[in-house]
Parts: sequence; C-alpha cells; structure tokens
Amino acid sequence: MSQSAKPPIAEQRPYSFERHGVTIDDPWHWLRDQGYPKVDDADVLAYLEAENRWFEAAMQPHEALAQTLFEEMKGRIKEDDSSVPQKDGNWLYWVEYERGAQYKKWYRKPVAGGDSELLLDETELAKDKEYFRLGSFSVSPDGRLLAYSVDDNGSERFEARFKDLTSGALLPDVIPGTLSSLIWTADSSALIYGLANENWRTDNARLHTLGKPLGEDVLLYKEEDEGFRVDVGMTSNEKYIVIATGDNETSEIRLLPADNPLAEPILVSPRKKGREYDVEERDGTLFIHTNDDHINFRLATAPIEAPGEWTTLIAGSDEFYMTDMNAFKDFYVIEGRRNGLDQIEIRDYADPSQVAPITFPEASYSASLGDNPEWDMKVLRLAYESMVTPDTVYDYDVATRELTVLKVQEVPSGYNAADYETQRVMIASRDGTQIPVSVITRKGFQQDGSAPLHLYAYGAYGYAVPPSFSVTRLSLVDRGFAYAIAHIRGGDDLGRQWYLDGKLTKRTNTFNDFVDVARGLIERGYTSKGRVTASGGSAGGELMGAIVNSDPDLWGAIVAHVPFVDVLNTMLDETLPLTPGEWPEWGNPITDKAAFDLMRSYSPYDNVRAQAYPPIMVTAGLNDPRVTYWEPAKWVAKLRVTKTDDNVLLLKTNMGAGHGGKSGRFDSLKETAEEFAFLLWQMGMAGE
Repeated sequence: MSQSAKPPIAEQRPYSFERHGVTIDDPWHWLRDQGYPKVDDADVLAYLEAENRWFEAAMQPHEALAQTLFEEMKGRIKEDDSSVPQKDGNWLYWVEYERGAQYKKWYRKPVAGGDSELLLDETELAKDKEYFRLGSFSVSPDGRLLAYSVDDNGSERFEARFKDLTSGALLPDVIPGTLSSLIWTADSSALIYGLANENWRTDNARLHTLGKPLGEDVLLYKEEDEGFRVDVGMTSNEKYIVIATGDNETSEIRLLPADNPLAEPILVSPRKKGREYDVEERDGTLFIHTNDDHINFRLATAPIEAPGEWTTLIAGSDEFYMTDMNAFKDFYVIEGRRNGLDQIEIRDYADPSQVAPITFPEASYSASLGDNPEWDMKVLRLAYESMVTPDTVYDYDVATRELTVLKVQEVPSGYNAADYETQRVMIASRDGTQIPVSVITRKGFQQDGSAPLHLYAYGAYGYAVPPSFSVTRLSLVDRGFAYAIAHIRGGDDLGRQWYLDGKLTKRTNTFNDFVDVARGLIERGYTSKGRVTASGGSAGGELMGAIVNSDPDLWGAIVAHVPFVDVLNTMLDETLPLTPGEWPEWGNPITDKAAFDLMRSYSPYDNVRAQAYPPIMVTAGLNDPRVTYWEPAKWVAKLRVTKTDDNVLLLKTNMGAGHGGKSGRFDSLKETAEEFAFLLWQMGMAGE
C-alpha cells in the first residue's frame, strides 16, 4: 500500500432525532439507502466500493499468506466427498461433492437395488451466479416429486420450484418470495409453505395445489402479531402438519391432518407470553416439550382430543437442560445438556423411568441425533465431534446399545489427534460466575504468556457454541496459537438460565464475561495482554464492538463479521424485517425508556469514542436482511474519524451476498483464509 494512500472518509451529513427526551445525532444515517432493500444510491455505493478498494490495497501484501492458508485449509477437505446414505421409505438418499465443486449433488437409489438417480445438481443451479443457497429440499411422500427453494443473491427471499423425478422435468409451478419449509400433504398433490411479506416477515401458511395458479392458493393461517413469525413442519410420524408461530420467547402451535389440510386446525394451546412449546404425536397422544413450569423444560402429554390438558411425563430439572424431544414408533429420544455437555437418552413409552443414555469417551464433545427420517427406526444415526476429534457419523442400535462408526471426517493432507490437546477451563467473571472455556492447543504448548491466543464467542439467542472440530482452526493452532471458545452467558451452554442471564437487562453480562475470560486466560499463561485476537459474527459482532469500546488495549486484533453494532437505531426502527420479533431478546426502546437507556449505554456504534483501538477487520453483506449493510458501514465510518491510533481498520462488503458471506465451499474458505491472514499480520506472524 502506498504510504500516501489514505482510507476513505465518509461524509458527515446533519441528522438527528429525539426519543425519551434525548437527542441522538447520527451524521452517517445517510449510509442507509432509503430505497432499501434495493440499494442503488450512488453515494452509498461509492463509499462501500471505496472501502472495498482500501481493503484490497491493505491486504494485497499478504495475498501470498492468504493463498497459503487457503491451500492448507483446502488440503484438509476431502474434495470428492459424500454423506453416508440413509434410508427413507423405498430409497437411500445421500449427497456428494465432486472434486473442485463448490456445491453438492443430491442422489438416491432404490433400497431394493438399482441405479443411482441424480435428484438435484446445486453446481448447475449455481452456474454463473455470484451467490447460491439451497433452502428447502423436500421429496413428496410418493417419491415422485421434489420441491426445493433457492436464494441467488443472499437476501433470503427464496423461490420454490418443483421437479418431476420420473421425467426429470421442471413443473411450471414457481412460488417466489418463500421463507419457510416446504411441507407436502399426504397425497403428494399439494404442499404448505409461507410467503415473506413486504417487511421480510413470514406471517402466513398457505396451501398450493400443483397445477393451479398461485392466486388460488388457500390461506390456512395468518398471524396478526407483527413480532411473530410463522413456519411449517411435520410430526415425525407424518400424520400432522405443524403450523408454528412465535417470537424469541413465546410460541403457539396448530396441527392439521396431513391427509386433510383444509380441516379445522387443532390449536394445541393458546399463546402465553414467555411460554415456549413444541409438539410430537403418537397414537393419539401429544408429547409437549415446554418451559411452562421449569426453566430447563419438561415433557408433558395430552390427548389429541384435549390438547391443552398437559400432564407431566418427565419433570424439569435443575441439573438437566432438556433441549429437544424426538418421537419414534417404539421409543423416544431426549436430547439435552448436563454440566454443559451434550446428552442423548433413549426412553420407553411404557416406562419413561427406564433411561438408556448414550455415553461418549471424551470429557468435552458435541453430540446429537443425525438424519433419522423414518418413523420406525431400529438404528439411530448420530453425529459426534470434539475440538480434537473430526466429525464422526455413528449408527446406534437401540436394542443392543452398540455404537458403530460409519464415517470419520477425512483430512487428506493429514491429521493426528495425538498432536493436539483440548481442555475445559473455568474462569470467574467479575460477578463471581464461573464461565466454561474450551481450549485447543498443540501438544507441548507452553503456558508462559508468550503465545498468541484467539478467542471466539457468540453469546445471544440461547445459542450454545459447541466444542466442535474445525479444519480451518488448525491453521492458527499449528502456528502456535491457542484457540479458545468462551461459553459466555447469552448462550444456553449451561441451561436456560445461562441464556436469560445474558439478555434484556442482563445483556452486559455477555460482554463482561468475554473480557474476563480473556483476562483469566492471560493470568493462566495462555497468552499476554495485546496478544489476544478475537472474532464474532452478527450478535457476536456486537460483542466485538462492545469489548473494543470497553477494553481496547486488551486485544491484538479483532474481526467482526456482519456485526450487529447499530443496536439502538435498529431496535428503534419497527419497519426493519427483524426488529419487532427481536424486542423480546433486546428490549423495546420505542416504548421502554429503561431499555432505550440501556441500549444507548452499550450499543457499539453509539459508544465509539476518542481512544486508541486495536486493528479491526469488519465484513458486511449488501443483501443481508439480518444485519443490514449500513450497520458495519456506519460503525467503520465513525471509528475512522474518532479513534486516536494509526492501527489498521478495514471494511469488506460482499456486494452480491448476504448474512453468511460467500456461498461456495471454497469461496467461503477463501474468506476465512483472508481473516486468518489479517490476524497473523497483526500478530507479526505474516511470514509464518
């Protein structure tokens, strides 16, 4: 980069508004294109493109490092890979990647024997497109038709299409603007879906009969609460279609007979604020997984004739956090966490006290049910991994309780788990709460403070970051980094209360936990002050914005992906796609002055101040409907003219993608390599 080159400076244009007696000045408000979701404002595009040029110029000297990292990461991926086939009815289904391909191919073949059949070629569908994402993939009950949906720009406005699997021909039916699963009726003649409205909210469930005009589709359900979203699903026995509506803390479910979708829906139980539930059905009995009388959920039953009369089958527990219930013909499966570790339990309908837990050998791991599509399963498909154990697919024989390994993720360039160590460390946050931290290092790592450490977290929406395996992470660990995942409050790693203790009025616990984990890892000799790099995306990007404002000298470099940093402005704008549904998570600053004041106190954009900041790399997606592109753009613009240091500040906006960045498996890998090159550059390790 030329020494005379200067980063772009976004113009400041006077703009202010008043809420709750407080005047907010926002001179970069203009970076929000007033025609959004269409973005064609010449000034906005010019600024984003200037930032992209600045990013490219800054990273150009490190292209060779990024390419080296990319080749390393690519070398750890089996290019010509396939999933383990799974039986569903008369067919075995699987997916394959061909060498060099960015996207999958979907196959099946008859269980009775016969040739393989290509159902869908994502590579062909993605041809000549900058972005491609497959949404729903649903084969009809009779096996003759395929419904699938596609997003080709990252906006998450999917177009549903239909394919005749006998002839291979596409049907003329096309449904634009879907934002839901695609669920077939029992006779394979129609399906249920949800349309996104003008504010990108799915507030409906509709029935489309193949061959009929969309104008004749039947509205089965319309949600009136603007904060609720509607999705559709199916009970495991495929007897009932599920119409579920809810926000981040409240749910309500209706059931429709799959063989009579125009019947009067069965309302399981009317919504009650703060109560969540989901439903399965077997032989006229509903199984309801709910948090109504215990924060860690219980399992109740009810007769289908009286769906609101719930009787406890498995009581809630302080020690066991019940995250899910899966019904099968002869048994059911409870998933959950105990002491933050995944648990899978097989239970008998006749005697729920008889528990058959599936045990795993490692002290820290991630385990869950895999793809189990049939009602009458005798052998369950499981997924397992840890920070040192590659993704492993098991079959579990329910009768013999035996685990059989079907596939272990192959690392073609070589991987020896014995070269690495993983630990689970407990570190006290400032209020005394013990925060679990999962750490991976190369064996022989010296805890003398000399090494760099990368710290990752999310900390919102009750999402627990699993201690899982990563082939990309090895590129840092092999260069001497310790890599740590902080299981901070806001996720539900240690139970539902762990989540509640990081939301709404307790949101700042999340930020404090992350900072205190970093300090604790420094005290334990994993690294030293200024040698901690950190990253997070979306709500985790908000975390990055908060911790650089509060403790800027702690960090050696920060990467914030599609960061939710303009919290106050976004939560004040009820016209944005997600805002009304987000108020239960963050608070409603429109009606609640206390929520307004709290958000204003931590919103990263609002709290940028004149101080030295660490090197920061920021990403955005022009078509991102979740964290709109202007949030990171405004944040970077304000940082540029406010911070007092000369450290690197970079913004990269994907002009043809959305929330998840680039979509192809190798394009996505290149972005990770770019991120790691930035971190190594800032740690003075660009030559390694």
